[in-house]
Amino acid sequence: MKKLLSLLVFSGLLLISCSDDDDIIDITPMEEVPVVYTSGSADFSNYVAVGNSLTAGYSDSALFIDGQNASFPNMLASNFALVGGGDFSIPLMADNFGGATLGGQPILGNRLFLDFTSGTPTPTPVSGTGTTEISNTLSGSFNNMGVPGAKSYHLTAPGYGSVAGVALGLANPYYARFASASDATIIGDAISQNPTFFSLWIGNNDILGFATSGGDGVDQTGNFNPATYGSNDISDPNVFAGVYDGLLQALTANGAKGVVANIPDISTLPYFTTVPHNPVPLDAATANLLNGAYAAYNGGLAQLQGLGAISADELAQRTISFVAGETNAVVLIDEDLTNLTGFNPALINMRQATADDLLVFTSQTIIGTLANPADPTSIHGVAVPLADKWVLTPEEQLAVKTAQTAYNQTIEALAQQYGLAFVDAEGLMTETAENGLQLPDGSILTSTYGTGGAFSLDGVHPSPRGYAILAIFFIDAINTTYGSDLPGVNPLDYTGLYIN
Repeated sequence: MKKLLSLLVFSGLLLISCSDDDDIIDITPMEEVPVVYTSGSADFSNYVAVGNSLTAGYSDSALFIDGQNASFPNMLASNFALVGGGDFSIPLMADNFGGATLGGQPILGNRLFLDFTSGTPTPTPVSGTGTTEISNTLSGSFNNMGVPGAKSYHLTAPGYGSVAGVALGLANPYYARFASASDATIIGDAISQNPTFFSLWIGNNDILGFATSGGDGVDQTGNFNPATYGSNDISDPNVFAGVYDGLLQALTANGAKGVVANIPDISTLPYFTTVPHNPVPLDAATANLLNGAYAAYNGGLAQLQGLGAISADELAQRTISFVAGETNAVVLIDEDLTNLTGFNPALINMRQATADDLLVFTSQTIIGTLANPADPTSIHGVAVPLADKWVLTPEEQLAVKTAQTAYNQTIEALAQQYGLAFVDAEGLMTETAENGLQLPDGSILTSTYGTGGAFSLDGVHPSPRGYAILAIFFIDAINTTYGSDLPGVNPLDYTGLYIN
């Protein structure tokens, strides 16, 4: 990953030489010669980007003008312009608030910023009323066809951009603003522009809704009808493969070349790594009180194990115990282990979280709060178990990982079949999370929430600097595949976090 440094082009070098006849060192600046870049075998004259929020430039839980201009496709387009690339039009939001209305009623929230007024930096929506009205549709065609929230099969769905369908939950408000017609499709609007080059990054949302909801959805593997899927469901890998192949057939039909990217591992995102599994501080008296409260539950488990209904391992997993200290694990509902026929599931449906659990970012808003304001002992995560939606359990993680692996196998295989450039976004995100990336100034970009610089405040989408890193890797893949020599971008030209 340190090759980031070698991908950046620096100019203004001095000619330093020594003569054989004397010791004079000539540091006369070289005559400035314009750098001429080449496109190789690719034609960048009409670039169209297809995808979801990652393509649109979404960050800090919103889509807004500055973020859209800092999208990785816009960065690619600036490079393509050096070798004959044309204009790159973006369906810009009306302002930098990020919120939007439908018929004057707010339906999308404002972007986040770090609020320091409470003494502790807190992600907070910016104040003010946005001026983006979804029904004020935009005219013309747009090169950035990234639509936040879109899953793979949404790209081919007629009516996904219907303004009338937005209020019914049948259409996407972002696409409704710039769809060519109420029954248009995203891929149809993309190919109608006859692109000479394209980027396609899709599939993240086919697993992300399930993951961010703590598995509060259905793994639809084996169900080949996406019309029956819920918003938090995992898409069947065969459905994904069929849709993805169809997208590439459409995009390459007129000879266009392109670049595709695979799907990152969700466990590398700050949304799943920021909240620890054991954030509960307790003194000795409170720990003893809680242990007494759970004594009957633990005793019931022991009886079930004595009857042979559950194993000794499950008894150990389900037993709840607190100690004096700062790192007690939260209590949660988990019904994914033994299914006891003839027994009340409530007998064994609790356990304490382990390091193998991923608490979703939003769980911090409920852990430690009172389920009943009149009962000071009804603390979420302690006396009151967390609902499944706040935790992605190992079993749920496996479902996500299995689908992601299948999607990525499809993406890489089809990239080879169609002769396209391929970006290993999964590897990039993993490297960022595990080791960080060294920037040209020697600083390290990491996935640490709020301070790492790679991700925005929603914990899922990159910061502008994170998008710049992605642009570098897209350009590297394009140069390698098509023989171009595009210079890339300098990530230090982009912020790691919007201040306000």
